Amino acid sequence: MTMSNSFYGYSLIMTFFMLLLHAWSQLTPNFYDKTCPNLQNIVRNEVQKAFNKENRMAASLLRLHFHDCFVNGCDGSVLLDVSGGEKFALSNLNSIRGFEVVDGIKSTVERACPGVVSCADILALVARDSVVVTRGPSWTVLLGRRDGLVSISVNGTDAALPSAFDTLDKIIYKFNRVGLDEKDVVSLSGSHTIGLARCAAFSNRLFNYSGTGLPDSTMDRNLLSQLQKLCKDGDQNQTTLLDQYTERRGYINIFGNHYFQNLLNGKSVLSSDQALLSSSKTSNWVQIYNDDNDRFLNDFADAMIRMGNISPPSRSRGQIRKNCRRVN
Repeated sequence: MTMSNSFYGYSLIMTFFMLLLHAWSQLTPNFYDKTCPNLQNIVRNEVQKAFNKENRMAASLLRLHFHDCFVNGCDGSVLLDVSGGEKFALSNLNSIRGFEVVDGIKSTVERACPGVVSCADILALVARDSVVVTRGPSWTVLLGRRDGLVSISVNGTDAALPSAFDTLDKIIYKFNRVGLDEKDVVSLSGSHTIGLARCAAFSNRLFNYSGTGLPDSTMDRNLLSQLQKLCKDGDQNQTTLLDQYTERRGYINIFGNHYFQNLLNGKSVLSSDQALLSSSKTSNWVQIYNDDNDRFLNDFADAMIRMGNISPPSRSRGQIRKNCRRVN
C-alpha cells in the first residue's frame, strides 16, 4: 500500500514537470520579433512613466505577476473583471493594484500591434521592467503565453496564494505545488525590498500575536512601537514600507539585499517574512543573501524566470485578449 501511494505521488510530480517542460519549450524570447518588434521598448517606457508618476507602482506591478502565476499559471487571469473571481479573493481584495497601468500599456501595445500580444506576456515583461526601474536585476523573459479564459474562484485563489499569515511550512507547500523550492521561497521573498504593506497584513503581530495577548516577541522593539502607533486606531489601510532599512538610508524602492538584514535584525514587517528564520531550510539562504547581494540578485532573476513559466497557456490554448479585463 505504501509503495502504491509513493508511486502515485511520484507519477503526479513527474506529470506536472512534463507539462511544465512542454509549456516552457513553446516559449521563446524572440516570440514577437516579427509580429511586434518594438514591444519591449513600449513596455519599458510605459513602466518608467508609471514609476515616475508613483514609485510605489513598481512593486505593485511586480506583485500582479506573482498573484497571476500562482493561481492557475501565468495566464493573465488576475486581470479579469469577473464576479467572484480572483480579484475578489481575500488575498487580493483591496490589496493588488496597478490595473489601470496595465490597461494603458495594453492600449499602447494594441495601437502598435493589434491582436498580437497577450496580457499574460505583458505582465511578465512589466514585472521584469518594474525590477529594473528600481535598480534591480534584469533577465530574459520567455514569451508566447496566451490569455486564460477563466478566473479561478475566490476560495481557489486564497488556497493557492502564499499569505502573510501562512506558516513557513504552508508557504513552502504552496511554492512546491507550482514547481518552486525553498531557495525560491527566500529569493522571491526578497521582492519585499520594495513596496508597502497595509496594517491589515501585519497588525496580527502588534497586540495579540497568536492569541498570547502580547505582541510578536521577534519584532524589533522600536519597529513594534512605530507600527503600533500607525495601526492603533484600527485603520487597516494605513501603510508602511516593507523594507524598514531603507527609509533612513535613502534607499526607498531601491532593489537590493537589505531586506535580509531586516530579517536578521527583527525588522521585517510581515510574520511570513520573519518566519524564514524559523527553519534551516530557509534561514541558510537568508544568511547567504545577506552576505552576497550579487548572489541574491542572480538567484532572484533565475527564480522569476521559473515562476514566469508556471503552466502558461500557449499555442491553441487560451486567446489574445483585446481588453485585459475581459475575454473576447
